[in-house]
Amino acid sequence: MLDIDYFILLAATLLIVGVVTTKFSTRLGVPALVLFIAVGMIFGSDGLGVIHFENQNLAQLIGVIALIIILFEGGLQTKWKTVKAVLVPSLSLATLGVVITTSIVAIAAKLIFDVPWYAAFLFGSIVGSTDAAAVFAVLKGQNIKARLGATLEAESGTNDPMAVFLTITFIQLLTTSESNAFLLILSFFWQMGIGLLLGLLFGKIATFGINRINLDSSGLYPVFALAFALLTYSVTALFNASGLLAVYVAALLIGNKELTYRHSIFRFNEGFAWMMQILMFVILGLLVFPSQLFTLDVISKGVLLAIILIVVARPLAVYLSTIKMGYTNREKLFLSWAGLRGAVPIVLATFPMIAGLPDSQIFFNVVFFVVLTSALIQGSTISIMARKLGLTGPVKPQPMHTLELVSIGKANAEIIEYEVVEKSSIINKKIVDIDFPTTILINAIIRSEKLITPKGNTVLREGDILYILTPRTSIDKLVKILEENEEEEIMKVNNS
Repeated sequence: MLDIDYFILLAATLLIVGVVTTKFSTRLGVPALVLFIAVGMIFGSDGLGVIHFENQNLAQLIGVIALIIILFEGGLQTKWKTVKAVLVPSLSLATLGVVITTSIVAIAAKLIFDVPWYAAFLFGSIVGSTDAAAVFAVLKGQNIKARLGATLEAESGTNDPMAVFLTITFIQLLTTSESNAFLLILSFFWQMGIGLLLGLLFGKIATFGINRINLDSSGLYPVFALAFALLTYSVTALFNASGLLAVYVAALLIGNKELTYRHSIFRFNEGFAWMMQILMFVILGLLVFPSQLFTLDVISKGVLLAIILIVVARPLAVYLSTIKMGYTNREKLFLSWAGLRGAVPIVLATFPMIAGLPDSQIFFNVVFFVVLTSALIQGSTISIMARKLGLTGPVKPQPMHTLELVSIGKANAEIIEYEVVEKSSIINKKIVDIDFPTTILINAIIRSEKLITPKGNTVLREGDILYILTPRTSIDKLVKILEENEEEEIMKVNNS
């Protein structure tokens, strides 16, 4: 019993320390993931010696579950109207870009480590993708231009499957004597194609289920949505397809539909994703031993590979993957600098260790050092780089007001929160002049932090936050009225 109590106390302490470090990360300009890793290293065997942890299988399991939740939350928050304008370059970066990065890093690894080519390409595959957890965390709240932010988020949300595929492929090539190039290519298209299809399927099923099932408690809706994320990954993985891609696609579909208890689902998953991010990076910090990491051999090789990755491999991948796609040189330079490495490479670095490959521990330590270097150098300077290159846009609006009715799930109605923007079709109009169906009613207006009771002659202004009561059957009509001119404006912003 004492061990259980000790474990609970330790878990609570680590979570509190992890949450508090996010405040310091903002003030210090250091990505939170670096501080989370530092917490793990401090509490680990080579630090205070509070926790002795070297279970790679458990670390991998926690890492994969955390990635599912983080990708799901990122997909929920991603606006399809913004992403679809950059879908082609994002997918190009997520596939061709990963292959180019992998190849360049592999050549460097071959020269530095003097290992067989398959092992060199395995190392390149491990660090080949940008990290969704790192990118979502660093970009959240930044006023980087919408097009660039959408490109990075879509790339990081969809390039993990490519890195996982390449990593597993090269492990198989190293551990088996026979390989078939045709079967490997067929496996790639199967994993991506089936992952996409199952993601769309589960996204539609989840949306239908959330909106049609009246649950007894509003707190069950976020749990219900999260269960679909785990179900999507597991079923897709059983079909030997890309579960991570399926989760992101399903979340993208769910997040862009009108949902019962939308705010509750979003806020719950945001908080849970933060918790899993803290847990994942702390566990990965526990897994590494600083006495092995901060040696002259690891530091020298890690710094050299990090420089090659940041200065050579990533820029070449960006420039070659986005040829004739409308990006300026300054935008390509920023996309190159914002290619953060994070949890995914560290989690992938456990695969060779579990497979028992030679030099896997050295690879893990070097990958860990490369991730730390990338996070410290690139992660802490993204906003500075955007300002220097003149790529910042208007400050993103962050509505602070939400309205949830406990009994609304049992009624055939929804409360919609809407912010009046510059190009809105209802701006500067009196409420009485808006062509709303008779069943739709504006219940409240928040203007400059003050509550205004709506009347027929109330003129709607830019920045007003409206709370609109509508039957579920009229939601599509309402959305069409409210967003009549917004899609055109988003396209202009994305192409600017």
